[in-house]
Amino acid sequence: MTLMHTPSCDVGLDAPDFNLQGVDGRYWARDECADKNGLLVMFICNHCPYVKAIQQRLIEDVAVLKKNAIGVVAIMSNDPDDYPEDSYRNMQRVAKDLNYNFPYLIDETQEIAKAYGAICTPDFFGYNKQMALQYRGRLDETGMKQHIGDAKRELVEAMLEVAKTGKGPVEQVPSMGCSIKWRSA
Repeated sequence: MTLMHTPSCDVGLDAPDFNLQGVDGRYWARDECADKNGLLVMFICNHCPYVKAIQQRLIEDVAVLKKNAIGVVAIMSNDPDDYPEDSYRNMQRVAKDLNYNFPYLIDETQEIAKAYGAICTPDFFGYNKQMALQYRGRLDETGMKQHIGDAKRELVEAMLEVAKTGKGPVEQVPSMGCSIKWRSA
């Protein structure tokens, strides 16, 4: 496990388009995932302990975002040949077992992760309704610890600010997690 921290948010970058297969068998495009107040694109996977530690909080926070017309999608870009726990079949199992409330897509070519500049799991990209990047930070301060009841919900608060004003917070704490598992050249 190589610990990575996301770089600073490049405010204003356009959200790359995609058309990826979801665990439901359907192909999803970026604009189908977005809602009227923006889009949160999350790069996650099944095996990463950083993702496992936040899965339940993520589901709860996505419910809040969806109520505020913010679309949410998760993309898995790891190489499942080297990390079988991240296979499409296991993605389907995890999404069903945890009752994911967002599309969970596979990036088999890893081109979408590269287009976004994703480097780790979890890696969050928050866009306003014009599909301009406004947030690239962490979910909250708890990291891999058990949920702390009064922890600031940084991702939710940032995305609600984006929905309301079109802009993300000035101060953003980088996300951290396992490096994306790139295919060998």
